[in-house]
Amino acid sequence: MPASSALRRTFAVIAALPLLALAACGYGSQAKETGAQHRIAPGAEKIDGLDSVRIGYFGNLTHATALVGAQKGFFQKALGATEAKYQVFNAGPSEIEALNSGSVDIGWIGPSPAINGYIKSKGTNLRIIGGSASGGVRLVVNPDRIKSVEDVKGKRIATPQLGNTQDVALLNWIAEQGWKVDPESGKGDVSVVRTDNKITPDAYRSGSVDGAWVPEPTASKLVAEGAKVLLDEADLWPDKQFVITNVIVSQKFLKEHPKAVEAVLKASVETNRWINAHPAEAKAAANTQLGIDSGKELPAEVLDPAWKSIRFTDDPLAATLDAQARHAVKAGLLDDPELDGIYDLTLLNKVLAAAGESAVDDAGLGAK
Repeated sequence: MPASSALRRTFAVIAALPLLALAACGYGSQAKETGAQHRIAPGAEKIDGLDSVRIGYFGNLTHATALVGAQKGFFQKALGATEAKYQVFNAGPSEIEALNSGSVDIGWIGPSPAINGYIKSKGTNLRIIGGSASGGVRLVVNPDRIKSVEDVKGKRIATPQLGNTQDVALLNWIAEQGWKVDPESGKGDVSVVRTDNKITPDAYRSGSVDGAWVPEPTASKLVAEGAKVLLDEADLWPDKQFVITNVIVSQKFLKEHPKAVEAVLKASVETNRWINAHPAEAKAAANTQLGIDSGKELPAEVLDPAWKSIRFTDDPLAATLDAQARHAVKAGLLDDPELDGIYDLTLLNKVLAAAGESAVDDAGLGAK
């Protein structure tokens, strides 16, 4: 098999991992039922006759819309007597698999697994129906070894995994500096070290990496270890925005239960509005739910700076997802993908109009 084909096959498997680490995806492949339990209001009615809607997300700060929506009861309120059930996932493939099997109806997930899941199913398994979060990714470095962008050349920089969203972003940035790196091996003018984010702080502490291009709160964990922020990825994007978390739905569920999907989107919009209006309370609610989901809340020295770097938005920032896919193609990690139809923002724009908000755009990638 040609090397390029082998690499693309590798990417097809791993690109489904959505931003590993606490802030972007997770560390394993198992899911567990969780979520704050809220009483169903007296007299409430079921939506579409459904007993429940199963919502998937990761126990990560960039999934705070889901964390806060579950913790504060926004989803349950919108769903009436239809029970909101939650599953927390540790990796992208498991959530996509759950969506495909029908064990999850709607999920919060990163751009890479959404793209990969859509491509692998030839456009039949999912739709992106809304946005959730932007930003929350930074290049942090050892200040004793790296004091400027030029100093990154010749150093060892960690990313969560070959072909994941941050890995592609780093490879694209390296190319823009005029440096060369073999995308598969990570060897070249910069050594790209694929390291699971749960052990990246240990790798940094031991000196085996000189920095990392990572999502939150891993970046803030490294700063707590003495690292300095060299670059915020948001500064590389127009208007300092790029998608890190989307809302997806099974196409089958969307077709059969549009009222339930609309209810979840209504709750998502209300949650994001509440988060942005009450940032301190929202941060605390997200951390409380993280504690329920993972057994441990984040300390303030990690939580506070991580939270500040994330923007919560209903806009899926479709143009930036398309750009991320093009970056992966440019790096040789992905064949040119056919993404037409990956978005269906009809219900989201209906909810936004009812809330007096402006419609959001699908960058020409909407379902016909």
